Amino acid sequence: MELVNVQCESASIEDCVKKIESGVRDVILPRPGRVVSSKIELSFGAFMNLSITLLLDGRSPSDKGVIVGYHHGRGREGTVQAVLDRVNRLLPGDSEVVDFEVGTYTTPVTRRVYAVAVVVYNSPPARKPLKEYTLEERRGLIATVLDMFDNNPRVLNISELARTFNVSRDSIYYDIEQILGKKNGLSRRR
Repeated sequence: MELVNVQCESASIEDCVKKIESGVRDVILPRPGRVVSSKIELSFGAFMNLSITLLLDGRSPSDKGVIVGYHHGRGREGTVQAVLDRVNRLLPGDSEVVDFEVGTYTTPVTRRVYAVAVVVYNSPPARKPLKEYTLEERRGLIATVLDMFDNNPRVLNISELARTFNVSRDSIYYDIEQILGKKNGLSRRR
């Protein structure tokens, strides 16, 4: 488990949203795992304060995301609906929303309304075809299967694995040799 945080304080709502989006892209998205829980703090005043703290479980594969949107207009209801429409367009259809927050601020003189919406979500990891797996990904999958069967390579159909991964039977045999050698501390380089 790992806690990660991005935050911003700014007199400009637009600048704050851009800084949060940059922080999400640079700090949160590169980390592996699923968002277990989150805490969003959003406040307005002389400055807009936005803090997003996530608890990530690195053992659970997931595509995660944070969407931050803002809109400004004359009326509170229309402005909130506009920011929600914007966020809903960006939210993947198969996502599981972990947390969300919507806040508004009305400027004292011009009576302009600003609405900010934040959504934290998980979605199933994108699956690529097995033929596109890298050497490490292929060996990782074969190693997982071998672990399930007490490292017994006889449970594997070598021809089927070679066809599935679009490699030769020799490549699969070598993968198995390397996996079992590494588990037994006998790995050799070719």
